[in-house]
Amino acid sequence: MTSATVGTSFALVRIACCAILLLILALGWHVIRGPEVFFDTAGFGEGHDLGFFGVFLIGAMASGYVMYGFDTASSLGEETKDPKRTAPKAILRAVIASFLLGGLILLFGILAAPDLTDPKVGAADGGLQYIVLSVLGGPFGKAFLACIVVAVVVCTLAVHAAAIRMMFAMARDNNLPFSRQLSKVDPVRKTPTVAAIVIGVMAIIPLLVNIMQPAIFTILSSISIVLIYLSYLLVTVPLLRKRLLRKWPVSGDRSEVGFSMGKWGLPVNILAVLWGSAMTLNLIWPRPEIYNSVPPFEWYLQWGGMIFVAAVTAGGALLYRVKIRYQTGVLAEHAAAVAAHPSPVSAQTTTSAPQLVPGSVQDSAAGSPADIDSEIPDVLTVNGAASKEGAGL
Repeated sequence: MTSATVGTSFALVRIACCAILLLILALGWHVIRGPEVFFDTAGFGEGHDLGFFGVFLIGAMASGYVMYGFDTASSLGEETKDPKRTAPKAILRAVIASFLLGGLILLFGILAAPDLTDPKVGAADGGLQYIVLSVLGGPFGKAFLACIVVAVVVCTLAVHAAAIRMMFAMARDNNLPFSRQLSKVDPVRKTPTVAAIVIGVMAIIPLLVNIMQPAIFTILSSISIVLIYLSYLLVTVPLLRKRLLRKWPVSGDRSEVGFSMGKWGLPVNILAVLWGSAMTLNLIWPRPEIYNSVPPFEWYLQWGGMIFVAAVTAGGALLYRVKIRYQTGVLAEHAAAVAAHPSPVSAQTTTSAPQLVPGSVQDSAAGSPADIDSEIPDVLTVNGAASKEGAGL
């Protein structure tokens, strides 16, 4: 990532943060009711199987859509010195900022709303933007909404960059179809242009589908969050198992700790597993209010979340079992250091698999970091270093 790109991103982040703070103050200035409104169910939950708790679970999905993706905050943190300390702190700051700023906007938005019984408050084309326009007026409210659009663009750029990094890394290790093409690096820009274009096209397709079938877009949005939470569980569950077996931290590891929660590590790990499991179940539950809320009311739309996640999980496991595990390994064009300074182990490996270099062999090669950096895009170089240095995180 170039310095110009980083500077632009930081400038947009500052604009968005200033606008959010001003919006909080403006909504707080127009408060017309007290906090007792948060203890009034207003009849919601009547006739629901779980009563108000069922309605609360549906409302809790809002936090599920917000309190995820915080790991992308580490992307810019990895572009700094000492990412082993910087990246975790960036994640914590992102979570705390999202909690405080988002919570205050919702708090003052509800307290300042002219009429909470107005159907537009809960409508898809209403919600917070309707409250902002109603409370702050046309031009002033639209100015704030424009700043919110800037914040959304910043988040989109961060997620796009994270997706490109992931596709490039997996293709570099020969774990995707067309890995050789997807891992190509532009010799001038030093970026994986093919992966960037493919990710962009894949992101546009759901938007085109949304024009004709908004129900499918809702399902895709929910499924994407479910898969993110499942990926978090793939980290927190094995880590909790290692902690309970007293295999974490790794004994004899002399690498610098960098960031540690100390005695809070185990309870936080347990809470992470419980929270991730609960939110995954809550998000994937086939509620008609979420997965089948607009016509056409079809059974496959309501059960689309479970069907898709099950199909992806089974298909991915089968693909790994029959193919991926036999071909994984760093592609030869991304292992310049190994080719220049082969170790005894890598020499034996090259005889049987001349096009691939296993990750363990690449790590053990006594190559020059400059050789490796010349083959890896600028936006990805530090990420690779962090994955090696930060193995103890």
